[in-house]
Amino acid sequence: MKRPNSNVRSDTPDPLGYISTAQVSRALGVSVTTVKRWVDDGVLPAHKTPGGHRKLLLQDVLRLIRDGKLPQANMSTLMPMGTETKLDLQAIQVQLDEAIRANDSGQIRSLILGGYQSGHSIEVLADVVIAPTLRRIGHDWERDIISVMHEHRISQAFVSALYQLTAHLRGHVEPNRPVALGGSPEFDHYILPTLLAKMTLLDTGWNAINVGPNTPFSAFVTAMDELKPQLIWLSVSHLADPDLFTEQYRTFYKIAESRGIPVALGGQALNLELRSKLPYTTFGDGCVQLAAFAKMLHVQPKMPKRGRPLGKAKKPDTGSN
Repeated sequence: MKRPNSNVRSDTPDPLGYISTAQVSRALGVSVTTVKRWVDDGVLPAHKTPGGHRKLLLQDVLRLIRDGKLPQANMSTLMPMGTETKLDLQAIQVQLDEAIRANDSGQIRSLILGGYQSGHSIEVLADVVIAPTLRRIGHDWERDIISVMHEHRISQAFVSALYQLTAHLRGHVEPNRPVALGGSPEFDHYILPTLLAKMTLLDTGWNAINVGPNTPFSAFVTAMDELKPQLIWLSVSHLADPDLFTEQYRTFYKIAESRGIPVALGGQALNLELRSKLPYTTFGDGCVQLAAFAKMLHVQPKMPKRGRPLGKAKKPDTGSN
């Protein structure tokens, strides 16, 4: 029988997948008993295998680390092989520009996923890296620096990377998380802005449901009836008829207001003049503001008790489950 390769670490985290309590213990410098207590207290969401072992989602641990709720994070022990250091945002941007010039879709996906895996929040990646890059690409196309074919290929590479990450985040949403509903209005065909809003809300602990671009307000109301959201977001990147949008939006907002549902509004098509005519609960120029508002509405678990640092426990803890 062929022997397994002894050089492969059996406890290496799967990319954006499950990790053990022992791996979390090593990364945070606390005992496995402390990690298990955090799970029992509801601070760290966990899932049990058929054998009864606790498994935690890497993205849940990273989220709590980013929020400053977990101590002494040694990110290298949580990263998949090849992403052992935190990628600097500027470095990601430089490498993205290189990948775009080379039309390297695979590298674009790797950089976005790697940026999240190395500890950057979705909202920061969206506002600091992704949105500025896409704006530059759009301007280059408008000035005939690149062709529409190249602009579409680059945009699709970003969409592919974000869907890959979104599928993972959406697949592991806890059933008791509050529901957020959102999308873009009719005749607005931009996919990425509302997708980034959804990912931001998923990453801040919401069950975010994106009805997508080019959605009539009647469809939003139907979704409101069926899904009973506690938050609605609307991303507006293009308006075919601002006056018609204003009229329909005001009616929609009154329905949401009557049900006590806050509405988060944003998008490059909403200039100051138009905004002055629109009611809303909050307005954001980017995903960072949306994340801040979402965290205010849905407060995450409190700071956990840290317990003893590793090496000071009376008895060694093997972390078998």
